[in-house]
Amino acid sequence: MVDHARARRLGERIKVLAAEALEKVVKDPDLGFVTITDVRVSPDLSQAKLYFTVFGSAEELEITKEILESYKGRVRSEIGRHLGIRITPAIEFINDEVPVAAGALTDLLAEAKRRDAELEKIAKEAKPAGDADPYVKPKTQDE
Repeated sequence: MVDHARARRLGERIKVLAAEALEKVVKDPDLGFVTITDVRVSPDLSQAKLYFTVFGSAEELEITKEILESYKGRVRSEIGRHLGIRITPAIEFINDEVPVAAGALTDLLAEAKRRDAELEKIAKEAKPAGDADPYVKPKTQDE
């Protein structure tokens, strides 16, 4: 039987343990400022995907990815030591693209708001192209 609630709870625990393990185990000075943003554990508890972000440039991100991959086994063993379950899930580090996408979305919304304000200003100053009363009226005898 698959217990999704247990997988979520285990993911939250792994997130905390992974952050502590990165601080304790990884002694590489080139490791960037890493934040574990989310952990998704498979329903059978055999796989854990650790989503992370790195504060810095794309070059620092690539260096950090390499360091995390090289220390993956030691981080997993540190997590397993404190987790208290029979089998420690295999871990996979994945760069979290959500903050980047959210930033781009925020920029797009700001641009749309600016354009809407610009159109509103143009609409307020607009004048009709033809007569003030564009509707056709029946002719009177005077005409």
